[in-house]
Amino acid sequence: MPFFLASYKVRDLLSLCTTHTATTPLSKTVLKQMNKTTIATHNGNFHADDVFSVAAMKYIFPTFELVRTRDLELINKADVVIDVGGIYDPETNRFDHHQRGGAGERENGIPYSSFGIIWKKYGAQICGGNQDIANAVDGGLVSTIDAVDCGHVQGVQEGISLSQTIGMFNPTWEEDNHVDACFDEAVVFASRVLARFVAAASGGISAKAIVAKAIENAEDPRVIVLEQYTPWKKTVVNLSEQALYVVYPAQTGEWRIQTVPTEHGSFENRKPLPASWAGLSDAALQEVTGIDDAMVCHNGLSIAGSRSFASTMKMAAMALEA
Repeated sequence: MPFFLASYKVRDLLSLCTTHTATTPLSKTVLKQMNKTTIATHNGNFHADDVFSVAAMKYIFPTFELVRTRDLELINKADVVIDVGGIYDPETNRFDHHQRGGAGERENGIPYSSFGIIWKKYGAQICGGNQDIANAVDGGLVSTIDAVDCGHVQGVQEGISLSQTIGMFNPTWEEDNHVDACFDEAVVFASRVLARFVAAASGGISAKAIVAKAIENAEDPRVIVLEQYTPWKKTVVNLSEQALYVVYPAQTGEWRIQTVPTEHGSFENRKPLPASWAGLSDAALQEVTGIDDAMVCHNGLSIAGSRSFASTMKMAAMALEA
């Protein structure tokens, strides 16, 4: 069965350019002579599972040859096999999930596809050795790709998905583009998405430690003060039952006071800001609060602010007494 070769070179996590080095079938002799790591996946139409799997491999192998084929002789000679071959054996880098019995499932019931079992082995390495970051990426990205690929749609949000987006890179019947060249384009896109998920997960883990420390150091456990803006809602909701407000600097230099929600993702707050502040700004808010640099209060009484830290803390004190 004919197969095609694509070459990938990565300088670092964000160097994601690919070069399609051949568009004609290669002989088995050529494959045998390859001295670079060889990765095999199936040819033909592709999905988010195999595309993201190859994107993940770019972080593990700086240079590799990608072979898209269903020829078992060629597959068996590859160093890494993805989404084809009928074998799951992480010790020998065989990552298929189509065999009888599949490749297992997570504790939440979502089965593993090839991306998931690759991430299970290499995720922490891709995330700089941090298993917490790898777990966060699995929860936010990998498990969803796996769920869609395995037909486990329960809990997957409706609407266009990342899996569908990857699928749209396949050429339509009216286009002359070769499917392997389209696969290359999809891998470039997936690599960028994966890099951003890793960065976001890393930021979330770092933020949790910073916010937890702020909770511990709070003079008044009802008001948590952050020295710089850090994503805080999930950590505050989970770690502090007493916290009502969080005070932090805005990127523009002013200060904000924001209410703590009753649960993460909820629009209901533990204690709203004073009702008399609702929708006011500048002079109107300054008159009501008596704070000469008060700036604005959201009509929903969830967030307000002033130009200085001291004034924002005064707003917090007033809110506590309201």
